[in-house]
Amino acid sequence: MNILITGGTGFIGRHLVNALLAKQHTLVLFCRNLDKARALFGDRVQYVYYFRDVSLPIDVVVNLAGEPIMDKRWTRKRKSQLRGSRIGLTQHLNKWISKTTVKPKVMISSSAIGYYGNHPEGLPLAEGASTRNCFPSRLCSEWEFEALKARSLGVRVCLLRTGVVLDGKAGALQKMLTPFRLGLGGNVASGKQWFSWIHIEDMVNAIIFLMEQPDIEGAVNATAPESVQYNTFTKMLAEKLSRPHLFPMPGFILKLLFGEASQLLMEGQRVVPRVLTKSGFTFRYGTLHKALDKALE
Repeated sequence: MNILITGGTGFIGRHLVNALLAKQHTLVLFCRNLDKARALFGDRVQYVYYFRDVSLPIDVVVNLAGEPIMDKRWTRKRKSQLRGSRIGLTQHLNKWISKTTVKPKVMISSSAIGYYGNHPEGLPLAEGASTRNCFPSRLCSEWEFEALKARSLGVRVCLLRTGVVLDGKAGALQKMLTPFRLGLGGNVASGKQWFSWIHIEDMVNAIIFLMEQPDIEGAVNATAPESVQYNTFTKMLAEKLSRPHLFPMPGFILKLLFGEASQLLMEGQRVVPRVLTKSGFTFRYGTLHKALDKALE
């Protein structure tokens, strides 16, 4: 298949590109930093700086682009950047699709479990669960609304509501490893908040699965079947590293460090992947024990 990817140089994107190349697909990467992309993938993929430069008929679009949500405090300017990198880019993508003669069969568009807002009470959240009024929920809702406009163009749309993606070499887990290896790990805030995660290999396989399943559309929770409370996650990580679990990060420190964004760490959601499991997707790392063993190899 001919596959157009945005965000292909990001954490998930890099893994997805290599997996699709191994399957002999033809890839076109939309990217703003061509030097970075070429350093990662060389001549194995095609690169475009504008959507209008895509010269192949595209079968699948995978829209993963978006500025990292936790890298900076959510000032008014940062919120605008987050919206532009997600909603604005998806608008440009749909505009390009509307002008193509041959439409893609499917668009898999990134979202996040932040769509649901924070649910500290721990009720299981399947794809039809309600949202809460907070910035992450509004951001994801607007992002998904824009992606769904491709339906009117005859494109099947899957909205990928992603949890915390685990990999020992990148992402959130990689950032946690240094303090834990130094014996400085512990709970975050109360430790009772729910932590919904997915291993990077299952994340990539889920995207490929959605490409190949023509009956799946709409929201899809990209999380493992086993959500855990944060204290379970941090205790297990400390045990896997043979380190103590002694130093909690109090909630007020998180608020000082991250401001409004601290809610993502302090409250959490218990998300269940009902669409994937009912559709027959098999998680290779469906338990935290297996996922951490693999991530820490």
